[in-house]
Amino acid sequence: MRIGSNPEKTSKAITVENYHRIVIPVYIPNFEGYFKDAFDVFKLCLESLLLTVHSKTRITIYNNNCHLDVKNYIDQKYNESNSIDQVFHSKENLGKINAILAASKGNLEPLITITDADVFFKNGWQEAVEKVLLGFPEAGMVSPVPGSKAYKSYTSNNWAYAVFKAKLSFQDVLDKEALINFDRSLGNDKNLYDPIHLEKHLIIENKKTKAQAVMGCGHFVATMRREVFDKGTNEPAFIKIQNGVEGKFIDIPNEEMGFLRLATKDNYAYHMGNTKEDWMYEEFKNLKMSQTDGALDAKVISQSKQLGKGYQFFGKIILQLLSKKAIKKRYFLHLGLNSTADY
Repeated sequence: MRIGSNPEKTSKAITVENYHRIVIPVYIPNFEGYFKDAFDVFKLCLESLLLTVHSKTRITIYNNNCHLDVKNYIDQKYNESNSIDQVFHSKENLGKINAILAASKGNLEPLITITDADVFFKNGWQEAVEKVLLGFPEAGMVSPVPGSKAYKSYTSNNWAYAVFKAKLSFQDVLDKEALINFDRSLGNDKNLYDPIHLEKHLIIENKKTKAQAVMGCGHFVATMRREVFDKGTNEPAFIKIQNGVEGKFIDIPNEEMGFLRLATKDNYAYHMGNTKEDWMYEEFKNLKMSQTDGALDAKVISQSKQLGKGYQFFGKIILQLLSKKAIKKRYFLHLGLNSTADY
């Protein structure tokens, strides 16, 4: 029998003072083989994040059936930090995407950063990302890690936008060493970047705001507008990380909704991989506690602009033309790429 009336029934709208949510799915089942250094890498990730976020940020950690030591560490950080306000513990590994969907759909912040548990954050990353979003209201996805080859991946809106509302140019890479380190962190037999990619980025500039950003981005760490999750697919992911599942739930919804996909010009985070190295601890010594309240407020950042379907259609035609090497070479030469190498 219920006695009395629940006082929460008289409450009206929920007020959220924070505007930036960060979601970190973690899967470290043991400390052997591939996961030998994973716990130490995750500690660097979380500690660097806690030092660099502004006061309008809250963090969600999703434990995908990690080792008990990892679970206890997560709980310890939750009790110590005001920034970490949510921890989910799952007794099964439900995969990265389901962890992200659970956290994003259950929170109200207009910005949601998704990050792998092996990302090292530098001071200023959040402000730099938010500055891009402020300069490009049409941006739905912004990474603090620029990549030279991301200009052709889920960027049809970018290309049409560049024709009608912006301009393109090749500019010098600001942190060549960061690109080299990222390439090395992937552990591939063949390098991702050729020498030309280490020298030049393809930059898009908003003609109205004069803001600049790198064309395209990866999704191992990226800040999204929550509309991408709200209006994207409502299905769960039945695959963990294979077969393009991240494309289906992150990349395609951002493109289908008419948003741009961008990255900061400078590098503000590192991909560490699954092996701890001395340089990571040296970089950690350089970090300082963030003292800022953020670059934006919830009302400003919520004012996004979605491009019409015609942009995506036109952009795909441009990308199809650029798939022809002769056309791409001539066009990129026009944009300032003074090189005979294939970009």
